[in-house]
Amino acid sequence: MTAKVLLFDVFGTVVDWRTSVAAQCAHAVPKGVDSYAFADRWRSLYQPSMEEVRSGAREFVRLDVLHLESLRTVLDEFGVRLPAEAVAELNSAWHRLTPWPDSVSGLERLKSQFVIAPLSNGNISLLLDMAKNAGLPWDAILGAEPVRAYKPSPEAYLRTADLLGVPPEHCMMVAAHNSDLDAARACGFQTAFIARPTEHGPSQSTDLTAESDWTHSVSSIVELASALGC
Repeated sequence: MTAKVLLFDVFGTVVDWRTSVAAQCAHAVPKGVDSYAFADRWRSLYQPSMEEVRSGAREFVRLDVLHLESLRTVLDEFGVRLPAEAVAELNSAWHRLTPWPDSVSGLERLKSQFVIAPLSNGNISLLLDMAKNAGLPWDAILGAEPVRAYKPSPEAYLRTADLLGVPPEHCMMVAAHNSDLDAARACGFQTAFIARPTEHGPSQSTDLTAESDWTHSVSSIVELASALGC
């Protein structure tokens, strides 16, 4: 069955969050603080913060809120004190992430034949700012807010497909994370793995290769465009 809609994980798949956030941290935190260690620790709180929502322990809140709470934790751990306005500005680093070199050209090719949109845990304003900053040519920007669910909860995938008016089997999830694809496939989606072996830096040990028989497994979004005839 041919997919009609390509839905993309964003952090790590379309944009290089680690390099981008570390660079912005370097300008915000005192000299002597390892900006990559700071960014990695901040990111390490990403899944635990969302799990509180997924488990029902707290009501749904935007990712910007979770990022801010995590940032305050990391600032305390690193012994960094910043004015409130500087903390807010640093938290918006996630709105200004740089795309991988193949992302924009690959998305533009895919857009010629498919509807393309993010299926991300980001909130709409975050994803909108990121798209404007990075030149990401989405047809629609949804994110976690409209579906009130964080991946890999099934609702995140199924409600997104419903919002776009297409059945799950006409959707393809595109991600650099095998677990994301596994959850999407369980919901009836087609799948495409994009290898991003340096997402977490030179010592990355997970998601180096496809770990299942995904519909497609490629090394870039440009390669996916070629595989799909774009």
